[in-house]
Amino acid sequence: MNVAVVTDSTSDIHGALEAELNVTVVPLYVNFQGQVRKDYLEITTNQIFDGVKAGAAMPSTSQPTPVDFSREYERLLLTHDHVLSIHLSSKLSGTYASAELSSRDFAGKVTIFDSEVASGAQAMMVERAVRMLREGKSLEEVLATLERVKRVTDLRFSVGSLDFLKKNGRIGGAQALIGGLLGIKPILHLNEGRVEAAGRERGPRAALENCIKHLREYKAKHGEVRATYIYADKPADVDALRAAGREIGVHEFAVLQTGAVISSHVGPGTYGVLTEPVDV
Repeated sequence: MNVAVVTDSTSDIHGALEAELNVTVVPLYVNFQGQVRKDYLEITTNQIFDGVKAGAAMPSTSQPTPVDFSREYERLLLTHDHVLSIHLSSKLSGTYASAELSSRDFAGKVTIFDSEVASGAQAMMVERAVRMLREGKSLEEVLATLERVKRVTDLRFSVGSLDFLKKNGRIGGAQALIGGLLGIKPILHLNEGRVEAAGRERGPRAALENCIKHLREYKAKHGEVRATYIYADKPADVDALRAAGREIGVHEFAVLQTGAVISSHVGPGTYGVLTEPVDV
């Protein structure tokens, strides 16, 4: 069966990686400075951060419409037998629900998968699905593997402040307090598809050491693992994490800048590491 793979822009797959995987990316939307624009295609992370720094109100985001998905599904089904559509955690966004609603019009020819993750972890799931399909694996085998992967995928990140997360409702107001106390740096992760606090450290160096320690423990637990490193505005923010990963023996999958939608929620100064076992 010839299967096309679709994802959304929160996978942060753009440019060379998007072309290499030959996936279709359906963008989410960013409402900023009075305009609604498509993630990556019409607005960038740096435009958002520069605008907020200059005094603009915080951005808001919204999922693609069912029509957005239907347009792509219909196009792909002209040349493919089936579409596998892999999306951002349904507990963070209505994107999955929008895609699922659209899929009902295609008589069992579209399968929607809730990754329960985002960003680089979602990118690795998409790449794994594409690779397995190219190897001749069945859709059922791919879905079973992705179900196993999402239960052991790990996402750990630090943010410059919790202002963006608090404003956009992705973390509770009480947790937002920990970001402003005496230089405390929050450590966050995704737990069952939701953003939650994983710890707090005093200062940037301690936050980095926390992430490195966690990466080392994950490697010790799972053996051969691969990682995607993410940053919001400064690529150098992940240099130390990448160096630690190489020293530990972690396979580097990619280094990705978070797109406009994810950056609208996490804010500047964010960096992190997303890991999964090589074999599951």
